[in-house]
Amino acid sequence: MAELIVGIVVALLAVVLVLRTVRIVPQARASNVERLGRYLRTLEPGLNIVIPFIDRPRQLIDLREQVISFEPRSVITEENLVVDIDTVLYVQVTDPRAAAYEIANFEQAIEQLTVTTLRNVIGSLDLEKVLTSREHINSQLRGVLDEASGKWGIRVNRVELKAIDPPPSIKESMEKQMRADREKRAAILTAEGVRQSRILTAEGERQAAILRAEGQAKAIDTVFEAIHRNDPDPKLLAYQYLQMLPELAKGPGNTFWVIPSEVTAALQNVTKAFNGTNPEIPRD
Repeated sequence: MAELIVGIVVALLAVVLVLRTVRIVPQARASNVERLGRYLRTLEPGLNIVIPFIDRPRQLIDLREQVISFEPRSVITEENLVVDIDTVLYVQVTDPRAAAYEIANFEQAIEQLTVTTLRNVIGSLDLEKVLTSREHINSQLRGVLDEASGKWGIRVNRVELKAIDPPPSIKESMEKQMRADREKRAAILTAEGVRQSRILTAEGERQAAILRAEGQAKAIDTVFEAIHRNDPDPKLLAYQYLQMLPELAKGPGNTFWVIPSEVTAALQNVTKAFNGTNPEIPRD
């Protein structure tokens, strides 16, 4: 019975020794090992062997890129306006030993360093530049953070300003200005459309008037050409012209007419005929 108990105890000790000797580290993770309280080495992903009760592996460190988001912080611009800025960082542990022993809490340290740097950068810019120079601010923040966090075994891959919120009064003024600009552009486009429409309408009316005038002139030329070709009596010519005068007067803009010399002579003969002075009337 005693031997059985001893065998069980030995077996349990063997299992415990194996469990404390073998350490399996997942992919993209790392673990620092301390021997008697001092840093010994860093365990790589995979199967690792340590001396039980002498070597003490610490908690796993994530080597993947991490996203660190902060609460919006109030900063003051060059013209003493308070703006709230929401920042997000993309960082990665490159040296597990430095991340564990050079800084107590690298996330908190990076957050405080980000706030301090952000206030320095924003304090040298006015509100307009803050709103329009995000890339410049991101670049400056990344440079300062990457340089400072390098000794902590941290690499800052990217810095992004998620939101920049100006004071409510400034935001209201900006919205009013944007609305006024939109209304101004709409009014300009409407006026331009009306102007183009009027120009096209006037051009169409002008072209129509020209075409009507050309048609009337062509019709008159045709009539008079036919009359001259048939060699009519002057009285008939005058009579026909008198009949055409009302039709000519109906056209828009007809304030004067050109009367051919033959018609003038015919009108004179008609007048003489009515006055009884028509000479040389042929008789049988």
